[in-house]
Amino acid sequence: MNITRRATLGAFLATPFLARAARAQDGHTPILMVHGNGDHAALWLTTLWRFEANGWPRDRLRAVNMPDPVARANDAVAQEHRSSSAEQTERLAAMVAEFRARTGAGKIALIGNSRGGYPIRDFVVHQGGHAQVSHAILCGTPNRGVFDWEFNPGSEFNARSPFLQRLNGGATDVVEGTAFMTIRSDNDLFAQPDGRFVGRAGTPTGITQDGPALRGATNILLPGLDHREVAYHWRAFREQFRFIAGREPARLDVPADARPVLNGLVTGLAGGAATNRPVAGAVVEVFRTDPATGARMGEALHRRETGADGVWGPVTVDSAWTLEIVLAAPGHPIAHYFRSPFPRSTDVLHLRPPAPLNEADRAAACVVRMTRPRGYYGWPRDVVLLDGREAAERREGVASLAVTTARLPAERAGTPIQGLFNQERVSGRVLPLGENRVALLEMTW
Repeated sequence: MNITRRATLGAFLATPFLARAARAQDGHTPILMVHGNGDHAALWLTTLWRFEANGWPRDRLRAVNMPDPVARANDAVAQEHRSSSAEQTERLAAMVAEFRARTGAGKIALIGNSRGGYPIRDFVVHQGGHAQVSHAILCGTPNRGVFDWEFNPGSEFNARSPFLQRLNGGATDVVEGTAFMTIRSDNDLFAQPDGRFVGRAGTPTGITQDGPALRGATNILLPGLDHREVAYHWRAFREQFRFIAGREPARLDVPADARPVLNGLVTGLAGGAATNRPVAGAVVEVFRTDPATGARMGEALHRRETGADGVWGPVTVDSAWTLEIVLAAPGHPIAHYFRSPFPRSTDVLHLRPPAPLNEADRAAACVVRMTRPRGYYGWPRDVVLLDGREAAERREGVASLAVTTARLPAERAGTPIQGLFNQERVSGRVLPLGENRVALLEMTW
């Protein structure tokens, strides 16, 4: 599908323009959220809900999809379906301009997770964006790099890369006119002294757990949180809210609406990489399920084939319902996403085809994945059970696993299966891979 840059950016920020004067009278600073490497706007789901629960108007909150969100292997060399640091900054600048125009605000706040902090720094400090940005919050951004070594010198995650040399070359990392804050943790797999999380176990990275901190910024340490949780956990939200609002949030939980409305985009994969570009011709169905067994309760609540914009909804549900969301995207296995209840409405419930099957998956009769997009599983920190068993991929120490897989025999097809992550439990059904179906128990929290 050929999509122009203008159309692509429009799809990510598509809402009707509102009167500038009316928006300017609102005392809530507009907040734009930028995801990390390979991710998408849906990861900000719970953060958006928490801001809404504390009185932030929904139309002054925006989580964006960055096109081709995976970084190039070499920042200076074009790579299909991947983006350079310069492209990320250019796209962010356009998104900021559009969001300011929609809200009528002179300045907005930016929050970025991981790689999403790079274009924020570049735009605000080096491209004049400080005149448009009141607050910049970088959560788990590897500001000194993920590694500092002679391997992969062109990677934007290498402290020796031209990109990071430019970002870090001044006497300070901040600029007047924008308040900067960083959130980091000792449990961030991309701020570790050993290279085992980047494929070189035993090789010093040259990076410490202080790598995400910035000179001149307010630097917050939240021990125990993982690389994603420093953006999406309630402890991170508290710091984000306090920094922007100048006061404590009234609540950290997410109160339920009676009848949430769910919507989002279907986006694709190409060459094994996420594109965040809309997919036409995908069919999405939504079913209510039995919370104990994952079995469907009645006919589909919703069915839609996506058009060029990739929109699959909307569908109105009950905030107490557990759901099965079925995604049949051309050229991919059919994904059956089993989800815990959605307490509030959202338009960033974006869907992707499942990650490609590996050799072990293809050898199994049934494949069930338990995923946690907004964090990692860590041992002994977390309770992680799939089908009543500890994850086979269990890793002690730094939290670094976001997907655990059960490969089951044919006789399990059609039977219930449960996933447990601490206090969140999701029930689903085992499905036959022979029918090109994969079950995914997706954690929200």
